[in-house]
Amino acid sequence: MTAFITPNQRWQAVESRDTAATGHFVYAVRTTGIYCHPNCKSRLAKRSNVEFFDTPACAEAAGFRPCKRCFAPANVNANRRSQLVTRACRLIETADPTPSLEQLSAQLAVSPFHLHRLFKAETGVTPKAYATAFRARRLRAHLEDGQRSVTDAIYDAGYNSNSRFYASADQRLGMRPRQYRAGGAGATIHFALGQCSLGAILVAQSDKGICAILLGDDPETLLYDLQDQFPKARLIGGDSAYERLVAEVVGFVEAPALGLALPLDVQGTAFQERVWQALREVPAGSRVSYTDIAERIGAPKAVRAVAMACAANHIAVAIPCHRVVRRDGDISGYRWGVERKQQLLKRETALS
Repeated sequence: MTAFITPNQRWQAVESRDTAATGHFVYAVRTTGIYCHPNCKSRLAKRSNVEFFDTPACAEAAGFRPCKRCFAPANVNANRRSQLVTRACRLIETADPTPSLEQLSAQLAVSPFHLHRLFKAETGVTPKAYATAFRARRLRAHLEDGQRSVTDAIYDAGYNSNSRFYASADQRLGMRPRQYRAGGAGATIHFALGQCSLGAILVAQSDKGICAILLGDDPETLLYDLQDQFPKARLIGGDSAYERLVAEVVGFVEAPALGLALPLDVQGTAFQERVWQALREVPAGSRVSYTDIAERIGAPKAVRAVAMACAANHIAVAIPCHRVVRRDGDISGYRWGVERKQQLLKRETALS
C-alpha cells in the first residue's frame, strides 16, 4: 500500500481528519509535546510544528506523549457512564419521594437532557419508567410478605396517593392488589387447546384480552406452561363460543399477514412492553435484527435485553418475535423451536 507514505500525503490526511489514515501513522506537535491519530478532533496545528511517525512507539521514543482524546482506554468513558447511571438508579431506589429528573441531574452534576439520554441508552428505559417499575417491584414484595395491609404496602412502596396507584393497578400488577397478594387467586383465565400446522396450540384470554398463545408438540406441556404463568388464577376450559375465538387465532397463525383483530393482554416490564410494541410494528414478510429493535426503541446498547424480552414473550405470532433474526440473516433461537420459526418466516415471505 502506497497511501499515507509521504509527508504531503500524511499532512493532507491530518488536514481532512481522514479516518482511513488511522493506524498508518501518527503525527506529533512540537509545541505541545503530544502525538495524535490523523483523525483527531483537536485544533489543527501549524504544519511547521508537525512531524510524523510510523507508530506511537516511535513518537514516544522521540519524547512525545499520547493525546488523551485519541488514546484514552476504550472502556474509561463506558465505565464513567455506567457508574453515573448506577448512582442515578440508587438515588431513585432510596429517595422518598421519587426525585424528578431535574433533582436527579442536580445531585449528579449533569444536565437533565444528558442524564435522560444517557440513562435511556444504558438501561433501555427513562428514569421515570425505571422509578415506576422499581415501585411496582417493591409493592409486589410487600404484598407477598403478608406483613402489611394493602394500603400500607402501597405507601411503603413509594406511592404517595392511593387513588393514583389504583388507577394503574391492573397495568402494574396484571390484576388488583388483593388478587396479587393471593397469587392471582380470583383472576379468571379462559383457555382452549387445538391443533394447527405448527403443532399443538393453546390460546388463553383474560378479561382484558388474549394473554397467551403457546405453541408446542405436546398439548399437556402447553397447559403446564399456562399454569406456571398464572399459578393461582382460575383456569376455565373454553366453551363452544370460545372455540370460535381459538379458530380465529389458528387462522391467523396459518396466515399472519391477515392480521388479528383481537385485543391483547400484554403484561411485562416497561422495557419488555416497548420491545413487544416495536415487534408488532414489523410487517409480515419483513425481518429485523435484535440490533434493529434496540435502535427503534432508542436503546441501541440494549441488544441483549431485547433478546431476553423476545424470549419472555408468551403471545406467539401476535407479538412476532419470529421476525427477529441475527444481523447476518441467520435464524436465531425461538421460544417455540427454530423449525417453527423457519416455517413462519417461509410462509410470510411466500404471502408477501
